[in-house]
Amino acid sequence: MGDLAVISLGGSIIVPDEVDTSFLSQFNTALRSYLVENKSRKVILVCGGGAPARLYQQALQTLCPEVDAEELDWLGIRATHINGQLIKAMFADLCPDNLVINPTGHISFKGQVLVAAGWKPGFSTDTDAVLLAERFGGKLVVNLSNIAKVYTGDPKKDPDAKPLDAITWAEFRQMVGETWTPGKNTPFDPVASQRAERLRMQVICADGRNIPNLMDILNGRKYVGTLIGSKSV
Repeated sequence: MGDLAVISLGGSIIVPDEVDTSFLSQFNTALRSYLVENKSRKVILVCGGGAPARLYQQALQTLCPEVDAEELDWLGIRATHINGQLIKAMFADLCPDNLVINPTGHISFKGQVLVAAGWKPGFSTDTDAVLLAERFGGKLVVNLSNIAKVYTGDPKKDPDAKPLDAITWAEFRQMVGETWTPGKNTPFDPVASQRAERLRMQVICADGRNIPNLMDILNGRKYVGTLIGSKSV
């Protein structure tokens, strides 16, 4: 995958309920080791909202049942900023740039790590990850969440849902639809999927808590996950 790794770090693994300091400590150690091995390597980390986003969005919906989607999205975006600032501080020595909250604005990317978070309503941080990959020449986004693979359906609702090793963009987009709604729970957001397909990018969806598996992905080895944008198998 070259010297640039673009990782969409799901809020579900940063803050599943509380900040998962055990996971983040392991992630920090492993990623530093990967970067120390080769000083030309760079990593873009795009942070999701996790539990804080859900809690505030649910609270607002309780307080204002008629609230519009844009207000809900802004709450989710602010949650990503808190998570992003935490991750940026964790990699402070490798990440001299400020937290990126506009992937189209001025970004110098002086260090080995760049940390980004939500930008504006209408899509999730998955789209920000695709925009940053496009800007800095990445052709692969590693999408880390709390699921190991994309399934043919929701395994919680469909007992016949099967895990997939690979799926085409056309097949994946048929599954997730065309539109984004705040808090929507899909393996990769529909707006990001449309742009990634147009750019002929690939996305690997994997369980971010499995650190050795992440290292296998980054080092181009065999991994457990779903490759989106390949021929279906």
